[in-house]
Amino acid sequence: MQRDPARLERMATALAAAGDVAYEWDVATGAIEWLGDAVAFMGEAFAGIATADALAERIFADDVTARAKALARHLGGEGLYDSEYRIRDDHDDPIWVHDRGRATLDAGGQPVRIVGVLRAIGARKSREAQLEFLASHDELTGHFNRARLKDSLEHALNFATRYEVPGAYMVLGIDKLGPINDAFGHEAADAVIVAIGRLLDRSLRNTDVIGRIGGDRFGVVLSHCPLDDVALTAEKLLTAVRQAKIETPAGEIHVTVSIGAVSFREHAPTVSEVMSRGDSALQSAKHQGRNCFSIYEDSPAHREQRRYAVAIVEEVQTGLKDGRIMLAYQPIVDALTHAVDHYECLMRLRRRDGQIVTAGAFVPLVEQSGLMRQVDRRALELAIEEMCAHPRVKLAVNISGHTAADRAWLRMLSALVRGMPEVAERLTVEITETVALQDIDDTARFVSKLRDLGCRVALDDFGAGYTSFRNLKALDVDCVKIDGSFVKGLSENVDNQLFVRTLLGLAEGLGLKTVAECVETAADAALLARRGVRYLQGWYFGKPVLERPWLADEAFNPPRAAAASGPPKLTVVSSTS
Repeated sequence: MQRDPARLERMATALAAAGDVAYEWDVATGAIEWLGDAVAFMGEAFAGIATADALAERIFADDVTARAKALARHLGGEGLYDSEYRIRDDHDDPIWVHDRGRATLDAGGQPVRIVGVLRAIGARKSREAQLEFLASHDELTGHFNRARLKDSLEHALNFATRYEVPGAYMVLGIDKLGPINDAFGHEAADAVIVAIGRLLDRSLRNTDVIGRIGGDRFGVVLSHCPLDDVALTAEKLLTAVRQAKIETPAGEIHVTVSIGAVSFREHAPTVSEVMSRGDSALQSAKHQGRNCFSIYEDSPAHREQRRYAVAIVEEVQTGLKDGRIMLAYQPIVDALTHAVDHYECLMRLRRRDGQIVTAGAFVPLVEQSGLMRQVDRRALELAIEEMCAHPRVKLAVNISGHTAADRAWLRMLSALVRGMPEVAERLTVEITETVALQDIDDTARFVSKLRDLGCRVALDDFGAGYTSFRNLKALDVDCVKIDGSFVKGLSENVDNQLFVRTLLGLAEGLGLKTVAECVETAADAALLARRGVRYLQGWYFGKPVLERPWLADEAFNPPRAAAASGPPKLTVVSSTS
């Protein structure tokens, strides 16, 4: 059949427009004829490729076998020939191509010619590589993310256990990164994080595995590392950071770090315990004044704590079944009028002996045990039940980091408030700042679904983590709760006053309402009101109580100014602000 030059020209134009080239390979002679702009596709060297052997010479050695297998499968009758491989361009750089074609066979079933199309897929391969990288690496620093570091830690722990070699897990936290972020901006804070990551690269061994496990924290797996060497490594890092001059868009910044570590063989039989005890050691270092190192020690006190933890977790398990998980209620009041706007629900466990255990004493233990989702679901059930029974009551519930990504919890909430928008709009869901920042995209989607259901969302412990203006805007919450560590004794702490003013400016810039936690004095309450805080919460206005405050016989509005002699009495208001 004679070829139509005009038709071939139209096909060539179409191929050029698509960025592809077609070929016809004469199997008997090995000659290849190209259709389309082959030079534009791969460069001048491509114009000289006129045989199958010449093309094969330009295919990367690692890809030759896979291409040959794909061709053999096609010639064996398994559909179209379809293969992806790399070709070297003029500069020996790789060009990823997708090669698809079909063979024409003679009467004896032998290939006569193969006709196909090459398509450049470099952009797709780059996207795939980037996605694969981000699945296991931190986008900012390029180090392993928490999940990948956990895998490496598990491997190192198993190796240390099997072959009885020493090793340790180290957690490094950047001191006061939150204030740096608020004072100089997120770009400066990012620069500090990147600089600390690079310093770790330079200071540690090639065999040590580094990962970013939180906004201001890095984890390090130290294999084949005796306990004495762990301490030496920590001191080396502390000194290196102290002496470092970190360049940021806001200028030169000096920072310090705190370090905690735990030995594999002595204290940590499981990966979860390794990470938990490493975090505990880090907190110990921070409590000692920061800029120091702490090693986890398995003292009699720690063993007693573990026995207590086992007992408490067992009581929570049974308490979920027999109704001993309860809610306590603490008022959140208007900063100017001191009228109650809503109540925060705080979980309580009533032990078999009648003792009441606060959330702070059992929630961290329950989170480690994997029961936290069940506890959060029970708290939600109790809060919705209370609001259904009392149409004027507005409540806020806290959720753990485990629940912040729990679709089952969202489905449960949706089912509980279905057809009752008046209940959903009286519910506030509180997410802690540190949890929210672990995966900002997932948290933003979670917040969006909550708002779609009609609920309000608050960012708890605001200021304790590393929240940038960009992240806060992405979360699209309704309210931020200023961390109580910055509020206690505020009227006497000038540094905290400056920090709180910065936090309020950030919230005001996004039109967010604010709650100040841990308000304990009239002076602090008055100062916060003057600064523009919308709501106040703390023992000055009421401790958490198991009794339902809205059932009290007496309730009245307090005067606008709080009496200096003590906290005002409270009244429930029906405003939805």
